[in-house]
Amino acid sequence: MDKLDIDKKELINEIIIIFWVFIIGSVLGYVYEMIVVLFQKGFFESRQGLIYGPFTPVYGIGGIVYYLAFKIIKTRNKGLVFILTMILGGVTEYLASYIQEKAFGTISWDYSNLLFNINGRTSLLHCSYWGIAGILYVCYIEPLIKKVKSHINSVSLKIAFSILFTFMTFNILISCAAAQRQEERRNSIESDSKFDMFLDKYYPDEYMDKVYANKKNM
Repeated sequence: MDKLDIDKKELINEIIIIFWVFIIGSVLGYVYEMIVVLFQKGFFESRQGLIYGPFTPVYGIGGIVYYLAFKIIKTRNKGLVFILTMILGGVTEYLASYIQEKAFGTISWDYSNLLFNINGRTSLLHCSYWGIAGILYVCYIEPLIKKVKSHINSVSLKIAFSILFTFMTFNILISCAAAQRQEERRNSIESDSKFDMFLDKYYPDEYMDKVYANKKNM
């Protein structure tokens, strides 16, 4: 096997690991959000970020940011980890809110009522949560990732990756398309294709509002 083949294999393995980090972060984020809502409101309310499954992608993206950052930064000093991930998580949360608003005309969180918030998209308190998550990441998620890496070439893991990657690709694409179509309906834009009609039929406002119960229109 020449160097090019080795580099290609390493790149593919790295993409697989990043994908699993995204999945782990998205699921853990969903569980965290559901627990918070339960304590705040006394009942469960949807906090999923995709139409299908228990996934909140902003946490998955945060996990990827942590993974890439700690491949470069070797320190595991908890104080430095807290400060670093506090900043990285806050930036990730801000950008996710900004992109959601610009792309779909909605937001899923607003911290304008909190002290030391930045345009309501993130706040000192929530940046602190990201810092705590960073410490948990280096203590618990990193060892889990190392275990995944040690089994990266196993047949069962490759099959699981292929199935889940296909599903998540569809999930992300249909979620974005349905959210964009809902924004068009709010702006009284008529459907002009069979795909638009498909989205109107199977992902109407009532369905979308139930899935994304915490979103607000801008």
